[in-house]
Amino acid sequence: MAIKKHLAVSSLLGASFAALGQTSFIVEDLKVEGLQRVALGAALTHIPINVGDNVDDYTISKTIKSLYRSGHFDNIKALRDGNNVIFKVTERPTISFIEFEGNKDIKDEQLNESLDQQDIRQGEPLDKTVIDNIEKGLVEFFHSIGKYNATVDISVTKLPRNRVKLKLQFDEGDAASIRQINLVGNELFSNEELLKLAESQQDLPWWQFMGSDRYQKQTIEGDLEKIRSFYLDRGYLRFNIDSTQVSVSPERESVYVTANLTEGVKYKVKGFDFIGDLLGREDLIKSVIPLRAGELYNGSVVTSSEEFIKSYLARFGYANAEVRTIPEIDDEKQEVQLTLSVNPGKRVYVRRIIVGGNQNTADEVLRREMTQLEGAWLSNQNLERSKLQIQRLPYMETVDFNVVPVPGVDDQVDVDFTVKEQSAGSFNAGLAYGSYLGLQFNIGVTESNFLGTGNQIGLNLNTSTGSESVSLSYTDPYFTPDGVSQGSSIFYRNYDASKFSLVDYKSKSYGLGTNIGFPIDAINRVNFGVRWIKEELSDIAEYEQTRVLRETFFDPENPDAGFDFTKYELSVGWSRITVNRGLFPTAGSRQTLNLTGTTPNSDLTYFKLNYDSRFYWPISNDHRWVFSARAALGYGNGYGSTNGYDQTLPFQEFFRITEMELRGFDRNTILPQAVSRIATTIPGTLNPDGSTSGAINSASEFDQLIPQGRIGGNAKAVAGMELIVPTPFLDEENTSSVRTSFFVDAANVWDTEFSVDRYQNLLVDQRNKLDDYSDPMRFRVSTGLSLQWISPMGPMLISFAYPLQKEEDDDTKTISFNISNTF
Repeated sequence: MAIKKHLAVSSLLGASFAALGQTSFIVEDLKVEGLQRVALGAALTHIPINVGDNVDDYTISKTIKSLYRSGHFDNIKALRDGNNVIFKVTERPTISFIEFEGNKDIKDEQLNESLDQQDIRQGEPLDKTVIDNIEKGLVEFFHSIGKYNATVDISVTKLPRNRVKLKLQFDEGDAASIRQINLVGNELFSNEELLKLAESQQDLPWWQFMGSDRYQKQTIEGDLEKIRSFYLDRGYLRFNIDSTQVSVSPERESVYVTANLTEGVKYKVKGFDFIGDLLGREDLIKSVIPLRAGELYNGSVVTSSEEFIKSYLARFGYANAEVRTIPEIDDEKQEVQLTLSVNPGKRVYVRRIIVGGNQNTADEVLRREMTQLEGAWLSNQNLERSKLQIQRLPYMETVDFNVVPVPGVDDQVDVDFTVKEQSAGSFNAGLAYGSYLGLQFNIGVTESNFLGTGNQIGLNLNTSTGSESVSLSYTDPYFTPDGVSQGSSIFYRNYDASKFSLVDYKSKSYGLGTNIGFPIDAINRVNFGVRWIKEELSDIAEYEQTRVLRETFFDPENPDAGFDFTKYELSVGWSRITVNRGLFPTAGSRQTLNLTGTTPNSDLTYFKLNYDSRFYWPISNDHRWVFSARAALGYGNGYGSTNGYDQTLPFQEFFRITEMELRGFDRNTILPQAVSRIATTIPGTLNPDGSTSGAINSASEFDQLIPQGRIGGNAKAVAGMELIVPTPFLDEENTSSVRTSFFVDAANVWDTEFSVDRYQNLLVDQRNKLDDYSDPMRFRVSTGLSLQWISPMGPMLISFAYPLQKEEDDDTKTISFNISNTF
């Protein structure tokens, strides 16, 4: 709220000096007496006479006024001692500190800023002549916000060494309420219809304690402008607010507002044309702006047309273009001819781009994201795009820019970019022991801005009873100056699936890979990758879902041997990113599509297709309320054949669901189950020693089914919605690093190769042990509250979830905590 005009003060200068005589004389010496804080040299700079000058009363009077204008002195006298001139001065006291008490509507920051405009600040001399005007300005401000009983008392307390304490004591009192708003002269629209547009409310009953009928002058003015726009947008070109009266009740607790209106009649747009210089783009502009001949006059359309033309010209460096609409009104025909006067002005060029606020990130990392270049013309489009691309970096919290004109030049500007950095990665380390996983040790570092270069590095080491892994990755997003990225990775993993609620098998793998990415434009990118992987599977229990893999690679001569595979993976991906921030975006979308497959000379030939998307739509203008939706789809399968068996997606490559994709459910709990099929036997002849011989397998319809651990599937679908809301009790400056949301999650994983019909010949009690794991509609759904924080240790998330749709054997989890996961 601007209050400077209410705090404006003025001062009058006066001068007093002793009689010096009527004749002029030659100055032989100058003296200044009474100086304490002000240096003699500083005082002499305000004395325009020197030794040897011929002076008279007029010259001395001008000198006294010059000393007063310096602002250092409260009292000045000039004396003559022979041909010597002596100035006796009393310095103004220095403000030691300023204190505010009782102020609520005016914050200390606003008061300090306003006083600073009047050169009243700590450490400066106090000009007592402005005190009364400051009091009057503050009282006027309180009147403008409806506090007619407010008082302001400014006291000055003397301190040693010619110092003072300045204290502003406020008694604001209660604000007057709007008892009634009267609109006079409106016949086409009722008071109720027009006052619905107003922010100001009148005469609220006591039970509507959430509303406010407090009078504020600026709010009333804004409400009247809304009413004006309402009429102008409906063709009432001659609408006018003739006068406004504000009456205050005798006790100064109620306010009555009356506005006299003239509605007029509707006008149509006869036509429109242009004058001035449109840089040869008149036809394009005319076809794009929303103005149309024959339609009702609409003030918002006229304003948006002007703003579009300004914005369009600003793309080409004409940052100071002026566009003015001149109406030619025909009252008889109720038509208006519009002429848009366009003056593009001079093309403005960028002299320098200055980057500030980056403590860790190198300047060149930020500059390479900019499409606005030094020496080029100033383009609002390039500035906004530069801001957006920098803000998308995951280690940037906020980005702002300011265009500063170059002094003395009307066609050059400097652009100041100010950034605020945030945690660019995560670090985690731990040592723990549990009955489930035994001794666990892990250490990991993920950094998206390694040493301020903008390069990404990741190192992770993890060991527990069920898993040992180490991986190292490095990505340079600007491997070439035009934005081609390059990354490399190497890994080793030893994994026992039975320790993670999955089927029994062990996997040992290692490999390395590289990828390269090419930008298509500012938001689209394609990536290509290649990986070499060596994998060994062992201790594979016999399940229906692992049967094909076992039969394909089974070695009759060594039935207990594991399976060794060499795989050569190729991948291609597309990404489209329009989000406004790298972390915690509030607008735009992020979409990725990836296809990964092994080459025909690999031991396993398969492919996997993944699509992932997230969309953000701001609900409020400040982007504190946001609606978000996400979707992820996956499908994989084999191709070709090996040893006479058609390849399928290997079970260890099956899709799974993480706790973060489906909150409220335990890890891997919703996956399809592995099924063991065991043939029953008919006992043979009983031998004398008690043993039997000649046992045979019974018919297959008597086989027994035993559901085992979870195994996953070759198809996956995840969906979710979130309402992002302001975090309670949190300062606005921290909203970019903390996010609170209400969510609904849904997910399913299924196996398209599973056929429940294969078991129809079994007994009913055995068939009932099976679910149809090929059914894509077996979704689980949950809802809850999520809190995310970009901490110095990395992104942290805690969620409270409740399952809305689940199956009998699903394991649920109400509270979950994770680190290094963000949505």
